[in-house]
Amino acid sequence: MGFFSKDIKTLDDLFVHTLQDIYYAERQILKALPKMIDKASDENLKAGFEKHLRETEGHVARVEEVFEMHGQKIKATNCPAIDGILEEADDVSADVEDNEVLDAALIASAQAVEHYEMTRYGTLIAWAKQLGRNDCAAILAENLKEEKAADDKLSEIAERKVNAMAAE
Repeated sequence: MGFFSKDIKTLDDLFVHTLQDIYYAERQILKALPKMIDKASDENLKAGFEKHLRETEGHVARVEEVFEMHGQKIKATNCPAIDGILEEADDVSADVEDNEVLDAALIASAQAVEHYEMTRYGTLIAWAKQLGRNDCAAILAENLKEEKAADDKLSEIAERKVNAMAAE
């Protein structure tokens, strides 16, 4: 046994472990997003976070569906990576006093989360296909599509207004 919570001997074991990882991450993100909504001052950013909160609820449901389709118990495994990203987001946002700078910091933190999720979903999709589970891959691809769209929207909000306001 090593870094992972149990011996991982097959690609299927690794797939299930990573599914448990993203399940944990999505549930932690569900807890973090309301705090980010409260801290955001830019209305477009607030609305984007609110939309992504609803999407994240769907992500959790889809991951649960993949567990069931794959004949696995729905279970989360601790994900130190997402915990670290969210902890850093809390630390940085606690240190920022100016609302415009805080919005820029929130966007940067949210994009770190999105990028983590995109890497996990991309990997899970590839492994699901390799395991002959195109059905699971298709469901996970829906989450990946929404994560990418959220990241693009965050970039748009930052580049259109928030970064300029923070620089003033």
